[in-house]
Amino acid sequence: MDNMITRRRFVGMSAATGAAILAGGKIAGSTVRAGLALISPGAATDPAFKIGGDLEVNRLGFGAMRITGEGIWGWPPDRANALKVLKRAVELGVNLIDTADAYGPETSELLIAEALHPYPKGLIIATKGGLTRPGPGNWVPNGHADYLKGCVDKSLKRLRLDRIDLYQLHTVDPKVPMEESLGALKEMQSAGKIRHVGLSNVSPEQIARARKVLPIVSVQNRYNLGDRKSEKAIDYCEKENLGFLPWFPVGGGRSVKSAALDAVSKAHGVTVYQVALAWLLQRSPVMLPIPGTSNIQHLEDNVAAAKLKLTPEEWKTLAG
Repeated sequence: MDNMITRRRFVGMSAATGAAILAGGKIAGSTVRAGLALISPGAATDPAFKIGGDLEVNRLGFGAMRITGEGIWGWPPDRANALKVLKRAVELGVNLIDTADAYGPETSELLIAEALHPYPKGLIIATKGGLTRPGPGNWVPNGHADYLKGCVDKSLKRLRLDRIDLYQLHTVDPKVPMEESLGALKEMQSAGKIRHVGLSNVSPEQIARARKVLPIVSVQNRYNLGDRKSEKAIDYCEKENLGFLPWFPVGGGRSVKSAALDAVSKAHGVTVYQVALAWLLQRSPVMLPIPGTSNIQHLEDNVAAAKLKLTPEEWKTLAG
């Protein structure tokens, strides 16, 4: 049971996102870059980030965990709606979709292919492997080489791809040396089945260790206004130009609400979740939030929230 990951850890909340980069000054120990760049409302086309130096994505992505059944288990109650959400996300300009073989399991990847294949040019499907699902609410690591190689092949088949642009190790298996797990992914990369490799749920030390085995282009850790344990990982990613995909960006069931957050949201007439995500985007230019939802209206609200501007004073107050 020590290596079992609870359902609570992986059940996210739908949220909106904003995309403003704050001008000037040093806040909470990190330099905030000059210039205010906004994604044009409803388009999510700017600013962008190049994962691995060659996969250009809009920083507003979409997390496809919530399109599965309750508890991230089985098919969604309204399959047609799940397909519509995926299609609408692409229509709104989203070109980074994050999923995993464990979501469902398998159903998230199958729905993505059903809704979007043949994929439009420039759409990046990022998936993950290394967590098994023995039952609803259960997440158990398996980092054995043969298992991971099988995961890659099965994801390729479900997603109807010849190569996965970004394949992420879902978690480090404490029972398997990281080098063994990553060696398997390196083998699949050499075979042309993976373009780039990313990590999830790792420390800066583990990222550095992994990079001795093969190039790493992204990291996906839990991070939000109320949980900043991955600050050092973000700083590492920023220094090395690795994409950082925060999961549970608005708390994942654990409130990120505060008096300051309430005040800023009221001042702009938006939700606290929109403000929390705008803060994330302003935290670092390598930040790639992937808010997820199974509701089309929420999805449209998410993208519309990209017009949100926070003042330097507001950002400083929230950074606390």
